[in-house]
Amino acid sequence: MDALEICYTSAGELAPLIKSKEISPVEIIDAHLARIEATEPVLNSFITLLADESRAAARQVEQDIQRGNYRGPLHGIPVALKDLYNTGGVRTTSGSRLFDNFIPEEDCTVAARFRDAGAILLGKLNMHQFAYGPTGENPDYGHMHNPWDPERISGGSSGGSGSATAAGQCTITTGSDTGGSIRIPAALCGIVGLKPTYGLVSRYGLTPLSWSLDHPGPMVRTVEDAALAMNVIAGYDPRDVASARVDIPDYTSALTNDIRGLRIGVPKEYFDAPLDPEVTQAVREALDLLESLGAVVTVVELPMYKDTQAISTAILMAEASAYHQELLGRDGDKLYPPVRLRLEAGLFITAADYLRAQQGRTIFNNQARRLLDDVDLLAGPTQPITAPELLAEKVQVGEQEIGTVAALTQYSRPYNLTGFPAIAIPCGFSKASMPISLQLAGRSFDELTVLRAAHAYEQATDWHKRRPPI
Repeated sequence: MDALEICYTSAGELAPLIKSKEISPVEIIDAHLARIEATEPVLNSFITLLADESRAAARQVEQDIQRGNYRGPLHGIPVALKDLYNTGGVRTTSGSRLFDNFIPEEDCTVAARFRDAGAILLGKLNMHQFAYGPTGENPDYGHMHNPWDPERISGGSSGGSGSATAAGQCTITTGSDTGGSIRIPAALCGIVGLKPTYGLVSRYGLTPLSWSLDHPGPMVRTVEDAALAMNVIAGYDPRDVASARVDIPDYTSALTNDIRGLRIGVPKEYFDAPLDPEVTQAVREALDLLESLGAVVTVVELPMYKDTQAISTAILMAEASAYHQELLGRDGDKLYPPVRLRLEAGLFITAADYLRAQQGRTIFNNQARRLLDDVDLLAGPTQPITAPELLAEKVQVGEQEIGTVAALTQYSRPYNLTGFPAIAIPCGFSKASMPISLQLAGRSFDELTVLRAAHAYEQATDWHKRRPPI
């Protein structure tokens, strides 16, 4: 297997090769570091690259496995974390030069769980400053670029995670999703992004944006790798007040390829919203394929869908500004202007506004839960468009021109309000060879059904096998 093949081999495929000593963790890390060196000048995925440290860790892993101390499927697998995940002894900037020299004393829970599983940390990934934006802009460390077309965005806020995964720079990456920041870059970069149920993956040691909307999760190239990552990072953590005490299954048990009888609802409001015709066609073809695999696909109604942007905006702005208020007063002039303006605007959200938004959230959540009494999953586009050009403030969506931020978040924000698990998976490409994505969402803590449907679709297509031209 040559170096490039190693970089595009999934964790699920690498794991047995590592266990049987057919491939060395040192060889895997060297291949990825070479790939990063070749592509990073264009993509700008990383803020901190741990080349020497990851090579040393790979040598140690190799020795451990030689001695028979194999820890499981992620032992020796390259992992990189969005740079708001605290890592002991390694700087965590949250995408801002203000924290260029912040070195946490301990790992966040997710980083610690990856480390305990034997995964090798390649580095910390670029992101929209403080995770406050869906486009992947960052003047402090450089904007992120899409490997399918570097003149286009990789998405945000986990833009470095999207580009690094799609370009074969890293096998497993992580993002955080407050209004779509895992699913947006996953969709625009043509990879798999899973936003787990709220409270299933610990937020301890992550820089918050909005404590009632933030969801950490994996960004990978296959559904199997999402399941393998969840087997490691999911679970109760007493240090996270929102952490849920639920049984953690083996998520790979969902990968049966059997979705016969699965009830999939398609909210008609998804297709009433602004939507590019190429995306419409690709998503409808994906739904037809799911039906041909045995799923029962029906049109459903989610009347308050149109209100979710306003509800989410009020909650997000209030909580983000509350968390960053001291920083805004002290160093506001040093922040990226669009981020600063969002934080300043949040200071004008009144307590009454915030409470009304939370009341609206409760009504919408109850409506969504009742809908999932009748169907097992909700399906539709992840994005209404393919990746826009870098720094574009408006985009053409079908016959309408709308703001880029509104377009990128219109399908993702509802599931941050509900906390439901939602996954983005590749389902096609535009005429310009840009990825198109299908989103599947399910009941709280029912990741098994979400993964089951996503994997069945993935295995019936080859979209996930395509590689960007970079």
